[in-house]
Amino acid sequence: MLNTENNDLYDLNEALKVENLTINDYEEITKRLKRKPNRTELGMFGVMWSEHCCYRNSKPLLTKFPTKGKHVLVGPGENAGVIDVGNNQKLVFKIESHNHPSAIEPFQGAATGVGGILRDIFTMGARPIAVLNSLRFGNLDKTSNVDLLRGVVSGIAHYGNCVGVPTVGGEIDFDESYSGNPLVNVMALGLLETNEIVCSGAKNVGSPVLYVGNTTGRDGVGGASFASSELTITSLDDRPAVQVGDPFIEKSLIEACLDAFKTGDVIAAQDMGAAGLTCSSAEMAANGKLGISIDLDLVPAREDNMSSYQYLLSESQERMLLVAKEEKLDNLIEKFNKWGLYASVIGEVIESNEVIISHKSKVVAQIPTSALSDDTPVNVHNVINNPPDNLLQKWEWNENNLPEINDDKILSFKENKFFSFSQIILKLLSNPSIASKKWIYKQYDSQVQSNTVFKPGESDSALIRLRAQNEKNKNKIFSGVAVSVDCNSRWVSLDPFRGTIAAVAESARNVSCVGAEPVAITNNLNFSSPETEVGYWQLSSSCDGISEACKFLETPVTGGNVSLYNESKNKDNEITPINPTPVIGMVGKIDNVDQAINSKWKNMDDQIWLIGSHNSETTIAASSYLEYFHGEITGRPPKLNLPDEKLCQSFIRNAILKSFVISSHDISDGGLAVALAECCILSSKGATIELQQDLNRYDNLLFAEGGSRIIFSIDKVKEEEWLDYLKKIQKKYPSSIYIKQIGHVSNKNLKIKIQDKNICNIRVEELTEKFNNSISDYL
Repeated sequence: MLNTENNDLYDLNEALKVENLTINDYEEITKRLKRKPNRTELGMFGVMWSEHCCYRNSKPLLTKFPTKGKHVLVGPGENAGVIDVGNNQKLVFKIESHNHPSAIEPFQGAATGVGGILRDIFTMGARPIAVLNSLRFGNLDKTSNVDLLRGVVSGIAHYGNCVGVPTVGGEIDFDESYSGNPLVNVMALGLLETNEIVCSGAKNVGSPVLYVGNTTGRDGVGGASFASSELTITSLDDRPAVQVGDPFIEKSLIEACLDAFKTGDVIAAQDMGAAGLTCSSAEMAANGKLGISIDLDLVPAREDNMSSYQYLLSESQERMLLVAKEEKLDNLIEKFNKWGLYASVIGEVIESNEVIISHKSKVVAQIPTSALSDDTPVNVHNVINNPPDNLLQKWEWNENNLPEINDDKILSFKENKFFSFSQIILKLLSNPSIASKKWIYKQYDSQVQSNTVFKPGESDSALIRLRAQNEKNKNKIFSGVAVSVDCNSRWVSLDPFRGTIAAVAESARNVSCVGAEPVAITNNLNFSSPETEVGYWQLSSSCDGISEACKFLETPVTGGNVSLYNESKNKDNEITPINPTPVIGMVGKIDNVDQAINSKWKNMDDQIWLIGSHNSETTIAASSYLEYFHGEITGRPPKLNLPDEKLCQSFIRNAILKSFVISSHDISDGGLAVALAECCILSSKGATIELQQDLNRYDNLLFAEGGSRIIFSIDKVKEEEWLDYLKKIQKKYPSSIYIKQIGHVSNKNLKIKIQDKNICNIRVEELTEKFNNSISDYL
């Protein structure tokens, strides 16, 4: 019988506030239980009904996503997505956020974000092979933002380096909207090592439930509810809701779990992430359409006198819940003990569809599994019919609003000074959002496991060699997986639909630029409150953009994460929402990693070419140039033509695999001029470029963004073969796709001419100095 002693006497209003529940939620809980919940049960509902766990505001929007495809083996609903990458190999991948914990305690918040996403991967039976991150901070002229950057980067480096998983790539952006609410999104990939994918549904009534890993403490109590609320000036008081991680225990847990999974003696597995023991037990039961009973007295604890509430809502790290074969229990416990880990039977699978929790020999919670995790509430919001008025006004902006170009110089609205185009290129390269992120990624071990093909910063996407552990065959051709995380949040803030389509397209383009075929995505939807008209419209429009782009590009969604209420409130109760930031993690495959290429120019006199689409808009509106040089965030982002985008990517992949194209780089932030400069910096070689003035303004030619464009270089010894190939292949492409030579690789300078007029002549050393030292100068 349910024990209510000292557990049902609580201040309801205060409890609902703590659990981030409404009075309507409470009434629904009472209806489902057919009685009033005690305090422990209310806490369990609080975390399980939070946005972080049940997507109560976003669930209807997520159903729009395409989730099936020829490569997809496991889609949304499990701990991570799984795709077939050929050669009898299966790739497991997912992205997650740890935004609010990182805002309060940046080191541990970021470190445990890495640990949590790694557990999602190896819970499926996969060995983690790579980590990427997508980070957002406020501008670095504020000391508080610099401190957050240092702490987050240190936390990611500490956990990833210690656990032995390479951090192979990522992205980072700086904008004032993130000052009170930084974003820390971590993506992980793993290669399946078990014969079968390990899933989370409990099976076989009477099977023991095994707790393995680290001990349980009071750290992280209520973390899921904390992650589902806005940040305020009192959020520092929530430091106990930030977990503390130990990467060395995580490493032991990886090895012990994979060893145990290979035996086939583990029936189901679930990591204890958000909502801890509550979520893992409830989801195991619900996914298996059975029940689970747990005795908290058997849970290994690191602190004395913990309450049932604290046991169930603790988010202590490096813990897993397994359903095991009873006859193999002793062998499994021995395996985990061998790695210095706790392994204790704390319950069993039961026939009734309930989660039953006992503590001190009394039942303290008894809840139907469907009430907790299956039939969770959905908050209904109406989508406004038209974009907000302030955006409609911004969309009216056009290039006629810019000052005229006089004597090859242009007035900066931001600084009220004239600058040459060479000076503008250097200013853009030194902006922290465009500049080299070397200060950050040099702190990460990107080479551990020896499968990282390109170092961070060398190519448009990371590339990981896929090979079985202890591979002996030195002559084997290895396949690979390319992965990129992308989002231009400026574009999304100005047009969520177009901006999100562009994020999907750019992530796919980056994968294509190394020679890999994009096959699937995971996404992390970072938005402000859905309870405002604009906030929900942004989220809904962005989901529409993901759906449309993924359908066209044939890159289904395998899972992801939603992080809402990303906004900060000051002492005057003024709310600052972040820029909407739907981060796209794109995965692609390539049959032979030796055919992949990076962004560096290779040889002197190699031809430099440009591919793009006339049907995909190219504009200064919403560009980095407009923001960082003129100080204006306005205009409507360019509209992409998805069929042409797909053709441009297909063309570049085929040309790479035929060994014509030996370097490629997509044109994104800063436009053509910045893309050319980045290739020069990477290779320590110059470029001589000649452009035709087919547009009215020089700054449009140099700094406009969009257009589905990629620059690439052709091996000079294959020029004739290339031209023959191009003549044949162009007949298969519509006239909207243009492919043209714009220059060649040269010695020491980046030289750009427009209509035979010298516009830019900058030494590569000067480009490099501005690009490489910007962030480190702030620090």
